[in-house]
Amino acid sequence: MKEINVGLIGFGTVGTGVVRLLTENAGLIADKLGARLVMKRIADLDTTTDRGVVLPPGVLTNNVNDVLDDPEISIVIELIGGYEPARTFVLRALAAGKHLVTANKALLALHGDEIYAKAAEAGVEVLYEAAVGGGIPVLSAIKGNMAANRFTTILGILNGTCNYILTKMTKEGSDFGEVLTMAQELGYAEADPTFDIEGTDTAHKLALLLSLCFGTRVTFSDIYTEGITSISAIDVNFARQFGYKIKLLAIGKRDGDRLEARVHPTMIPIHYPMADVDGVFNAIRLTGDFVGPVMLYGRGAGMEPTASAVVGDLMDISRNILAGIGQRVSARGFREEAVAGLAIKPIGEIVSRYYLRFSALDQPGVLAAIAGSLGTNGISIESMIQTGRSGDSVPIVIITHEAAERDVRAALAEIDGFPMIREKSCFIRIEDNLE
Repeated sequence: MKEINVGLIGFGTVGTGVVRLLTENAGLIADKLGARLVMKRIADLDTTTDRGVVLPPGVLTNNVNDVLDDPEISIVIELIGGYEPARTFVLRALAAGKHLVTANKALLALHGDEIYAKAAEAGVEVLYEAAVGGGIPVLSAIKGNMAANRFTTILGILNGTCNYILTKMTKEGSDFGEVLTMAQELGYAEADPTFDIEGTDTAHKLALLLSLCFGTRVTFSDIYTEGITSISAIDVNFARQFGYKIKLLAIGKRDGDRLEARVHPTMIPIHYPMADVDGVFNAIRLTGDFVGPVMLYGRGAGMEPTASAVVGDLMDISRNILAGIGQRVSARGFREEAVAGLAIKPIGEIVSRYYLRFSALDQPGVLAAIAGSLGTNGISIESMIQTGRSGDSVPIVIITHEAAERDVRAALAEIDGFPMIREKSCFIRIEDNLE
């Protein structure tokens, strides 16, 4: 039986999962592929730690050149993460005519154009299913069965750490800091969770989805990104009273020749299926003009789901190799000359409904002043809750009708300057126009 040699750069958690899967399911993979996938070399700086898998002598090396310069290796897997030296290694592999499989969403979000161009020039594949949603086969669905659709909307819960924290806050009424510490102790959050809780990881994944769905080059810094650190237990409780749950949502929408591209805490209706995506699970909801809404759900991270996606990409590329094909589908799924440069709409121009929470002195005229400022800025009130006093202040919560964000921000800046307002106002966007 024919053998296809593979090289792996990065032998951490996911890399170990890939080797386990290739070893434990080797017979099944060969039966489906008609060839054996052979892990010829693995490069990692740490060659002494026991990963719990047995490797043949000479496979593990601390010299990446043993992978990149080996002419017998047809496919390179990059699993070291980050920007450098990953970018350098990936470009060298492509220049050498090797196909690439990666889970590195950060690298592709910032340097995808360069990497995709180099792959096209070399006539090789770049597959990255594991970069978005772990084991959820969303990228292959976009490029495959749903490829004939014009996509209109992307909604995604794409970070398990944030979803775990918000789920615990919702179910137990806990505060953010308390749940974050718990998530770190359980291994669901990194010691430095900044990329997760500030929304950066989610934005990286949204950048890849935008590019695939809308055939556009995305400047990552143009994606509005806001994390969950400002969400409090009181907001979670009020959301429930209004019939919503709070999720960190990635949102992409086509609006003529522009895109909405934003990541932020969002209230979604409690009866909506995505509201039931809890814990470390992820979900992506895509709307196409012919297929309509489709939601994919599963484990968004972890050794085994991510390894499953990586090996799936390996098998896809291997089928091309066996058929004598180079690059069958471009990395974005669009011909390069058809890729557009759609502008991203400024956050101030988006139109949404809003949850607003004010902490004000309990005195006459407060509600009138707040309502007056909202009205002056063109914002109408749909509903309101005013609860009991906390100290010398009282929380006032308002749900608005649709309004432009720039108007909401202007009103809040004005209201926060009122002498009776005790704390900076809180606002959360509401997403319930789900088609």
